[in-house]
Amino acid sequence: MQIVKRNGKIVDFDAEKIRVAIKKANREVEEKDQATDEEIEKILQHILGLKKKRLLVEDVQDIIEERLMMFGHYNLAKCYIVYRYTHELVRQSNTTDKSIKELIDGESEYWNTENSNKNARVVTTQRDYIAGITSTDITRRFLLPHHIVTAHDEGIIHFHDADYFAQNALHNCDLVNLEDMMNNGTNINGVMIERPHRFLTAMTIATQLITAVSSSQYGGETITLTHLAPFVRDSYKHHLKRYQDRGLSKKQCEQFAQEDLKKEITDGVQTFQYQVNSMTTTNGQAPFLSVCMYLGETKEYKKELAMIIEEFLRQRIQGMKNEKGVYITPAFPKLLYVLEECNMNPDGEYYYLTKLAAECTAKRMVPDYISEKMMKQLKIDANGNGQCYPCMGCRSFLTPYVDKKGNPKYYGRFNQGVVTINLVDAALSSGRDMDKFWQIMNERLELCHEALQIRHERLAKATSDVAPILWQHGALARLKKGESIHELLHGGYSTISLGYAGLYECVKYMTGHSHTDNGEGKKFGLAVLQLLNDKCKQWKAAENIDYSVYGTPIESTTYKFAKNLKRRFGEIKGITDRNYITNSYHVPVFEEIDAFSKLKLESEFQRLSPGGAISYIEAPNLTNNLDAVMEVIRFIYDNIMYAEINTKSDYCQQCGYTGEILIDENLEWYCPNCGNRDHAKLNVARRTCGYIGTNFWNKGRTQEIKERVLHLDNKDA
Repeated sequence: MQIVKRNGKIVDFDAEKIRVAIKKANREVEEKDQATDEEIEKILQHILGLKKKRLLVEDVQDIIEERLMMFGHYNLAKCYIVYRYTHELVRQSNTTDKSIKELIDGESEYWNTENSNKNARVVTTQRDYIAGITSTDITRRFLLPHHIVTAHDEGIIHFHDADYFAQNALHNCDLVNLEDMMNNGTNINGVMIERPHRFLTAMTIATQLITAVSSSQYGGETITLTHLAPFVRDSYKHHLKRYQDRGLSKKQCEQFAQEDLKKEITDGVQTFQYQVNSMTTTNGQAPFLSVCMYLGETKEYKKELAMIIEEFLRQRIQGMKNEKGVYITPAFPKLLYVLEECNMNPDGEYYYLTKLAAECTAKRMVPDYISEKMMKQLKIDANGNGQCYPCMGCRSFLTPYVDKKGNPKYYGRFNQGVVTINLVDAALSSGRDMDKFWQIMNERLELCHEALQIRHERLAKATSDVAPILWQHGALARLKKGESIHELLHGGYSTISLGYAGLYECVKYMTGHSHTDNGEGKKFGLAVLQLLNDKCKQWKAAENIDYSVYGTPIESTTYKFAKNLKRRFGEIKGITDRNYITNSYHVPVFEEIDAFSKLKLESEFQRLSPGGAISYIEAPNLTNNLDAVMEVIRFIYDNIMYAEINTKSDYCQQCGYTGEILIDENLEWYCPNCGNRDHAKLNVARRTCGYIGTNFWNKGRTQEIKERVLHLDNKDA
């Protein structure tokens, strides 16, 4: 007989360990309550008599407790339970202590590469990680049932952000209602913030609000520049009045006011960029911020909005200086540029902005592109109208919603959290038996459902007092002090996400084909995602909670899943023989496919990922081929809701090389010009999971980056 330990390791049954444990418990009770040697042997014989090939260690301990009580040793059974629990606490504590020590000493590969936008050597990040290790410990021991923890450890599912779960008030990501806070005033740490009267002031306040919001959650946040556009007009009026008061002519007043306004916009955007990239949140990092650029959000302030968008793009093209004073690609903020008729028609008034966006993409990998036309086909609200709005953070999308007055509402809404199913594990567990696969999928999805309910129920305990900036002062709501946030978790106001990963490997194993084949593979892949959507619809109808399917951006988890799959199923060619699995529905990074075929194919899978999806193509240096970038942008506008173009923009501080820093066969980064391998002297920027990462990655993600093939070639574009 073999025993499956808590860490998943399988060992031979050792009767002596049970004898020792019971005898230790014997010492804690009176002699009359002690188990005799004969009774101990009967317990052992009973376990062996079960004729099981494998037993979980927890099942063995349950049997021991039951048999002790059958012999009438109730006090002894109670002591054994205490012994077992204490031993578990010590085991968990030792694991926690070890994790913290490895983090502090810089010896943990996991923590050093857990997040490509966090530097684990910095004390602010370490402080967040130490809190996270403690939270994870509490979550595992007290807040999640054992079978959920086991499924998470085995890589069957992934319970996201356990390092923040101990605090019941923390949610995932959101669209910040900057308009409400700016116009109606807000409050940070007990300090009243009134409506600003100038654009520059508004931009400064915006960064403070962004940082405060980010410190009260753990996911990405998005603001829209539309909410800042009215302050451009306020500034213009301010400058105009100054010159009018001097008695200048109307023409002079307008000319000088415009010149001053342009400088103020430049200064305001520069302030915003510096603040966002230099300020640190309680999460030990810069805010995970996305900035929406959507002209269609306003009619009254469209010209002012265009001025802000233009300046954001120009400054991002320039980049930000590194320690050596060289302009490099910054990670934040992520820019979301909405493609619409007024900026996609060559004769359109704002076509110049799209050309500028193309230049920015070629050099700095942003902005990402949302097609208004395609999104309005997919996001239909209760009034039957197509809606367009940005994602929360890198890819998480809200579902369409109208308020009690019948008006669409997106800013001020949020996501409650994510649990992800490992589709590859479900497939491998079935042994290619289709009936068994669908049975396993249904069982695993119910496991995810249970875990999501736990997330929801924990968040439902929060009141507005736990994060006033969010719930009382306008970022997400204007609740009263002490008021529950419970109502905001129902009726579609917020979403909760059923994530998935490894669709490609799942399809490949079950059908022998990629989901790109337009035949059996694709059909099966779409059926898998349809099942996820059907389950979410069923849960939503029963609970009035907006469950939504989410193409998970697994960063460090891709490595964890891959390692678990190898351990559980061995190395299977084309399935488990890499250090990563494929993100969400994506075409695998190593599969040869052209940019336009990839985007067209993935658009069908985006439709079945309403809670979050993003597609991308890999491209070479396109700074001298902006026509190619514009061609891809036009294709995105006509064919897919949300996509990005990945280019390379690296720098070697040792020799001054600008280009692509490479990865060798040992998955080590190096400069192709001088051979420099010192991470501290290499500036590398890569799209990781929607966001740009700049702090290097674990071996799984590094291998994935190394194996990415180009989807667009300069000579073919």
